[in-house]
Amino acid sequence: MSKKLVFIAFVVSLGGFLFGFDAGIISGVMSYAGPEFNLDDIQSGWVVSSPSFAAMIAMLFSGKLSDKIGRKKILIYVAFLYAISALLSAYANSYEMLYIARMIGGLAFGAALVLAPMYIAEVSSAKNRGKLVAIQQLNIVLGFFAAFLSNYFFNKYNTTGNSFLTDANVWRWMLGVELIPALFYFVALFFVPKSPRWLFLNDKIDDAKKVLINIHGKVSAEIEILSMEKNANQDKNTNSSSLKNLIKPSLRFIFIVGLVVGILQQITGINAVYFYATSIFKQTGIGTDASFSSGILLSSVTVIFTIIAMYLIDKMGRRPLLLIGTFGIAFSLLLCAYGFNQATYNLSSEKIETLKFEGSEKLNTIANKEYTFDVDFKNELKSILGNQVYSKNDGAILEAATTINATLVLVGILGFIACFAFSLGPVMWVLLSELYPLKYRGLAIGVIAFVNSLVSFVIQLIFPWELSNLGNAMSFFLFGFVALIGFFIMLKIVPETKGKSLEEIEKEFVKA
Repeated sequence: MSKKLVFIAFVVSLGGFLFGFDAGIISGVMSYAGPEFNLDDIQSGWVVSSPSFAAMIAMLFSGKLSDKIGRKKILIYVAFLYAISALLSAYANSYEMLYIARMIGGLAFGAALVLAPMYIAEVSSAKNRGKLVAIQQLNIVLGFFAAFLSNYFFNKYNTTGNSFLTDANVWRWMLGVELIPALFYFVALFFVPKSPRWLFLNDKIDDAKKVLINIHGKVSAEIEILSMEKNANQDKNTNSSSLKNLIKPSLRFIFIVGLVVGILQQITGINAVYFYATSIFKQTGIGTDASFSSGILLSSVTVIFTIIAMYLIDKMGRRPLLLIGTFGIAFSLLLCAYGFNQATYNLSSEKIETLKFEGSEKLNTIANKEYTFDVDFKNELKSILGNQVYSKNDGAILEAATTINATLVLVGILGFIACFAFSLGPVMWVLLSELYPLKYRGLAIGVIAFVNSLVSFVIQLIFPWELSNLGNAMSFFLFGFVALIGFFIMLKIVPETKGKSLEEIEKEFVKA
């Protein structure tokens, strides 16, 4: 595998880095922006989830559009939109402006998440395609890591009391710093070639051959060219691709497989954990500062296990990683549910005295009263303090009041993250980039990514409501139960694609 090929895969999937960065950043941003704009649960959920809503639109048309004008050209537009989103988000002066700015970013990462694995699969060979497509997931988790690290330092220097950062502006810096990687992505894209398979399909055969030779060398390039020639003529002679083609008998099986994996990746709650990581860790009573630092631990685990997945995906195969990981996800989420279910909440008079925010003395009305259900406790606090005061000080209050086996919950969350990072996270995009014939690839991946993003949007939108109305334990139980059902469905239907060229996969799974 050449250094040039690794460089191309890394640059193209930098859109994933920006997606991960945005997702990680917002978990810290909402600790400040939420109270500043006095957002309720649904408004908070909308600010967090609005990029996923916009991404659905981009995912639906970006694959098909890239079939017409090229993968590279759209990715350049994507990088530009990321930069605009970062600037507008940092300068947002209202709830409306904040979510609109974030939706612009959503259009960008919706297109990027579809096109990057598609492009990488089209420049790779069968031998190394799995690990190269998985570079996208590595970039996503590196984005998470960078965001949590950035949030940690911004929060740390905001609380020292001797810097220019304040509660009113720290979240703007958190969002604005995304401009730096966005500009780097924009410039770097000019140094990657167009997709050779796209060139081939658009009758630019000499250009396609030049790109393949430049990337793989003459011998390997000839093998890829021969494989493409066998399928290209057949693709050109078929009718133009449309949505109804995806459910015809020849494509139905692989379309269903893609849909199942695409839905399961998000319905298990991964983006609820990533996007609301700081809030979730606050629920364990470890405090605001520790919640920010725990995000670094979470993202570090994600990076480590994504690298493990990249090492194993072309050795063990896609199917074993998916099955092992999904079972581990179910177990870990149910462990979290058990840990949260054992929690109790009690504010003694002594603990209330340690709370130094304005109005904290009002809490003496519930001094020494014990709660076994977190929803009842938080609703009581909101009625006494008001939503805005509670939201701004929830970390300190829960730290003082919560009795819980925080280690058990932390192990469950990290287990969930680890299992996702070597299974559903990278493997979904690898499978989607492999399963579909070239002619239908853009459309199929776009439709499945649309459904994937729709599920992600709904989960992100309702998660604050879930925590406020169903409680921590029930929220995690539902995610774990769904993951367990998903494990048994995948056990029955998911195929193996390891070590096969894209053309061999098409011959095996697409019935004439």
